[in-house]
Amino acid sequence: MEDRKRPTSRPHGAELRGLAEVPRSTLHEGRFGRMFRNLPPFAPADEDLVALAQEMIEPPEDDQGDETAGDNDNISAGFTYFGQFIDHDITFDPTSKLQRDNDPNALRNFRTPRFDLDSVYAGGPADNPFLYQDDGLHLLIGRNKANEEDLPRNVAGRALIGDPRNDENLIVSQLHLAFLKYHNKVVDSLPANTPNRFDEARRIVRWHYQWLVIHRFLTLVVGSEVVKDILKTEPFLVGVKDGVREATAAKVDLKFFKWKHQPFMPVEFSVAAYRFGHSMVRGDYALNKATSGDNELPIFAEDPQPDLRGFRERPKGLVIEWPRFFKFPDSSLDLQPTRKIDTKLAFSLSILPKIEIGAADNIRALAERNLRRGKALGLPSGQAVARAMGIPRELILRGGALGLKPALATKFGENTPLWFYILKEAEVQCQGKKLGPVGGRIVAEVLIGLLYGDPMSYLRVEPTWHPEPNQFGAGPDGQFRMADFLRFATVA
Repeated sequence: MEDRKRPTSRPHGAELRGLAEVPRSTLHEGRFGRMFRNLPPFAPADEDLVALAQEMIEPPEDDQGDETAGDNDNISAGFTYFGQFIDHDITFDPTSKLQRDNDPNALRNFRTPRFDLDSVYAGGPADNPFLYQDDGLHLLIGRNKANEEDLPRNVAGRALIGDPRNDENLIVSQLHLAFLKYHNKVVDSLPANTPNRFDEARRIVRWHYQWLVIHRFLTLVVGSEVVKDILKTEPFLVGVKDGVREATAAKVDLKFFKWKHQPFMPVEFSVAAYRFGHSMVRGDYALNKATSGDNELPIFAEDPQPDLRGFRERPKGLVIEWPRFFKFPDSSLDLQPTRKIDTKLAFSLSILPKIEIGAADNIRALAERNLRRGKALGLPSGQAVARAMGIPRELILRGGALGLKPALATKFGENTPLWFYILKEAEVQCQGKKLGPVGGRIVAEVLIGLLYGDPMSYLRVEPTWHPEPNQFGAGPDGQFRMADFLRFATVA
């Protein structure tokens, strides 16, 4: 791998503007808010959080013995980075990206979080023409020095995309590239005389993406039963010529994620529950044949060891073979699983790239960053949230069920940081295969709630919509999977 200078950039773990000032009030709207605003914050000592974080680091990969023991064969490795892509989409921050260079501290004037792919489209061809080809219809595709497809980049190698965070590693950057190519393929599939052709292509891409979020990603990480309990349909009667017929309406049953006018981003979700994906990260990945076996690349590594770090032109030969990340029924390639959803994080995540944002926040272990942020944002303990949700007492983890060392059990046995609790809950009650009662419900309600709160989503515009057979990648049965998306995008 070529030598390169690591550019300073804003990584996935960096705090979004506006996140540090979340009112504990009766407000039900704004950029960030609280699902459980009446619960008291849990504020353990920083040294205890550091000790807990140290227990969450897996040993280096060479010291793990049976490296497959922590694998989750129910979820393939690509969904870790699809989940990261989703996070960047719904937490898009226009004040710190392409649109402007100011730093407002007000919370109520940010855009509503939506699954609208503004991380891909930004403001559209009129507002951000440098993301688009001259026709104003197609998104720009770049190439590296080896003439392999890459994100479009400026002369410094920085990606010209709607959200720079989607270039922070070589996996999510190639997933972003797939969305660029999927859009372009949709444009080419529409008749040239289609009214508002770009807008129609964008709608099609958004709706297919939203379908993948709910019916592929979410059902895997929380279970289809939880999704069906929230996203329901109910019949109603309509009059017709010869009597009445039954029609179907969508009904979204949210128990805890409530808003008055527009959805907000709950900190219990963004700072705790949705960070379950950090435990799914593998220490090393095979992108293709050349990087398989003993040549797998770590997601992060100390210089000068090669790794999958982004914010640079993609090095030659690191094109992803997507059947190694998502299930392709006809592929003979080895499909990599995620790691289990549990309280252990890959060793690579304890050596995050150095970031020049001030010594006080320059913490390289992701577990410590997450735990400290939960305290800083005043999150309640996991047990307090479980009780507020009405979880049966026998399912609420405490004491020995948390598997903590005696010194930590004394500190956290009855009140545990929410993020750690959600990971332990998945580990104990679901064998690390999916999220448990607290984490699963929070993640499902927020993702479905954001979709329902978007007046332009398929759930609001056409609630019975589903991908059409043999159109835009869907199979003859109308099924639409990540493999179908990637194949239609011509990246697999």
